[in-house]
Amino acid sequence: MIPSLDMADVLSRARAAFLGVAVGDALGATTEYLMPEEIRRLHGVHDRIVGGGWLHLAPGQVTDDTEMSLCIARAVIDAGGWDLPGIADRFARWMKGKPVDLGATCRRGIRDYLLKGQLETPPNEWDAGNGAAMRMVPVALCTLGDEERMARLAVAQARITHNHPLSDAACAGLGRMVQRAILGASRAQLRAAAEELCARTPAFRFEPYRGEASGYVGDTVRTVFHHFFGTGNFRDCLVATVNQGGDADTTGAIAGMIAGAHYGRKGIPERWLRRLDRRVRDEVEAAAGRLVALSPAAGNDPEGRNGAV
Repeated sequence: MIPSLDMADVLSRARAAFLGVAVGDALGATTEYLMPEEIRRLHGVHDRIVGGGWLHLAPGQVTDDTEMSLCIARAVIDAGGWDLPGIADRFARWMKGKPVDLGATCRRGIRDYLLKGQLETPPNEWDAGNGAAMRMVPVALCTLGDEERMARLAVAQARITHNHPLSDAACAGLGRMVQRAILGASRAQLRAAAEELCARTPAFRFEPYRGEASGYVGDTVRTVFHHFFGTGNFRDCLVATVNQGGDADTTGAIAGMIAGAHYGRKGIPERWLRRLDRRVRDEVEAAAGRLVALSPAAGNDPEGRNGAV
C-alpha cells in the first residue's frame, strides 16, 4: 500500500471515474453523430439522460464504451489479476450477444481473435479511432500506483482491436491522468500532464480548439481536454462535451472518467445517477472497488499469475 494515501477518498474517486464513463456514455449517446446546431435545434442544451439518439436507447442505457470497460473489469476480477486472453474472451462473448453498438475496428479485432486466436492486431493506419481509449478506466484502476505498468497494460488491451501509435498514446496518457486525479492531483497538475502528452504527441494539442469531435482519437482527446479544462465542475464538463456532438457517447465517457476522478462521487449530479441503468450503476461501483483492491496502491500486484504480456 502507498503510505499516507486516504484509501476512502481513493475508492470514492475510483468509483466516480467508472461511474463517469457510464454517465457520459448514457448522456452522450443521445447526441451521437449530430452537429452542434442540430443539437441546439432538437434539444436546446442537452443536459438530461433521456435515451433516444440514432440507437433508440432507453433512458439510462449505455453503449459499447461502458460495456467493453465492464468486459475488462470482469476478466481482471475473475482472474484475480491481469488476464489478456480473458479480456479477449469477454469481448468475444459480448460481441456474440449482439450488443446495441459495436464499432467496425473493434468488431474486426474481436473477430480475428475468434478466428485466429490473435491477441494483437497488426499495425493499421486506420486504427487511430477512440475505441480502445474509451475502455481505459479498469486498466487505470487495477494498476493504480504504477504508471509504467498501467501504460504497458493499456497498450496490450488496446491492441486486441487497435494498433496505432495515436491510440497507444491516448490510452497511456488518459490512464495517467485518471490515476493522478484519483490520487489527488490538482487541476494544475492535471493540466501539466495533458500538456506533457500534447508535447509528446502534437496531434492532441487542444489550443486553439477547432470544434471537431469525430471518432478519430486526436479529435476525441482535443475535445475532452478543451472542455475539461474550460469548465469548473463535472456537470458543465459533460454538458459542454456532449453538446459538441460527433462521437458524443465516447467523448462523454472519456470526459466522464477524468472529471469523475477529479471531482469525485459528490460531483456527479444525482439526477444523472438515478437515471442510469441500475444494474450498470451497481456493477460499475462494485467493480471499481474490487479493481483498486488488486492494485499496487492497495499493496497488491495486478498482474499476478496471469500477468505475462
